[in-house]
Amino acid sequence: MQKIIVTLALMLASQLLSAQSAGETRISFVLTPQISWLKSDMDVVENKGSQLGYNVGLIVDRFFGDNYAFTTGITINASGGKLGYPALVQGQSSIPAQQQTYKLRYLEIPVGLKLRSEDMHRFNIYGRFGLSPQINIMAKNKDDNKIADEVKLLDLGYHIGGGVEYSLGGRNALMVGILFNNGFFDTTDRNGFDDKAILNRLVFEFGFIF
Repeated sequence: MQKIIVTLALMLASQLLSAQSAGETRISFVLTPQISWLKSDMDVVENKGSQLGYNVGLIVDRFFGDNYAFTTGITINASGGKLGYPALVQGQSSIPAQQQTYKLRYLEIPVGLKLRSEDMHRFNIYGRFGLSPQINIMAKNKDDNKIADEVKLLDLGYHIGGGVEYSLGGRNALMVGILFNNGFFDTTDRNGFDDKAILNRLVFEFGFIF
């Protein structure tokens, strides 16, 4: 199911980029600090802290009206979190309680819609919402040891947020906003725990529109 959803999202992103409508296309370079954390559906698996990271890349807006656009792009985001696992007994052996730090890096291809207001003295307000499929390209613990076997390859969530754009003249503008990303899929694959730990992110978006 995860592969089907991500494949459909990638196909939609490709179609948006190759669309031949008469609308304007704008490309934004974004460099965004973010706070991320993991949340398990098992009460015994506790959230032990958040992770500071970043999201950097390109966002493409393809307008199909004066104030409406399809949005996609490609970014690299560094995220993660900390989870505390209780002691576990397996047969004749036992595993003591442990805390794991997940330092994750993903290739993200967001797909969604952007709604933008009319210009107000060089400013306008925008809102964004859609899906955030991503592929894990790095997973390490607090000691920078690889833990790819504890992290699932694919992840999917939704994003919603908004901000303001300030025109610099012509097509160029500055963009400042905030996005909340909420995960749908289980992110971790911890041995002995059949829980669902989703990845959440609060993204502070800064960008330059070309």
